[in-house]
Amino acid sequence: MPNEQTITPDSTALRVALWRAVHVLDDAPPHVIDDEIGLRLAAPEDGWRDRPDMDPHTTAPMRAGIVSRARFIEDLVAEQTARGVDQYVLLGAGLDTFVQRHPEAAAQLTVFEVDQPGPQAWKQQRLNELGFGVPDHLRLIPVDFEVDSWWQRLTAAGFDPHRPALVASTGVTMYLSREANIATLRQISQLAPGSTLATTFMLPIDLVGGEEQQLRRYVEQGARASGTPFISFFRPEEIVALAEEAGFAAAHHISSDDLTARYFADRTDGLRPAESEQILVATT
Repeated sequence: MPNEQTITPDSTALRVALWRAVHVLDDAPPHVIDDEIGLRLAAPEDGWRDRPDMDPHTTAPMRAGIVSRARFIEDLVAEQTARGVDQYVLLGAGLDTFVQRHPEAAAQLTVFEVDQPGPQAWKQQRLNELGFGVPDHLRLIPVDFEVDSWWQRLTAAGFDPHRPALVASTGVTMYLSREANIATLRQISQLAPGSTLATTFMLPIDLVGGEEQQLRRYVEQGARASGTPFISFFRPEEIVALAEEAGFAAAHHISSDDLTARYFADRTDGLRPAESEQILVATT
């Protein structure tokens, strides 16, 4: 069991949870995703809404990207569950609250949340403190990605690689080396036929508009300052090709324009996801 000093939340995961809360608190309905449980888990200090990174105006594109990627993944979960898929893996789960917000849907699945040991222990502690607990169909899998094999930890927790699964990874690829990303694609491509990977990736900064480039530089500066710099960027056609080369039967990319058409088309407040982060969907 980690000692007291290692049981700490991840700052990026906290920011994501708070942005999802800001969407509910400040953006007009209909909400792309309705998640205030993440705010309860995060339990931020008083005045958290006054933080520069919580400004509802300047952070709107990033916030919209966060909520639309979450909604896309959860729509994919519903689609795959209807097909009979009953294993759902979140790599870099953070403060994801799908199991707590959708208990009936989650009960049809075995959900494997993979994350760093300290943040994972912290999340489990918070789930217990809030009365949610950890049901049998939720497996919290602590993995030190520097020294452990997430694949071995996953299978040890009951994951069956011979049955179809949905694997989701959001906000992770930019922190990993190109080689590590390719190795992950190769590993997941070996899953049973009928499996799906949905992962976000960050565009090179020259592919986004000038106004967003300023926001990107601010975000990347913050990431470097916290010791987690962005190191991997992919063009859409490049990551699709890498997925196919890794062994997936098919792959395609979901753009920010696609997400806008799905979730923001009828909005009058101008809320739109940033261009920077896109989604790869690959199937075995």
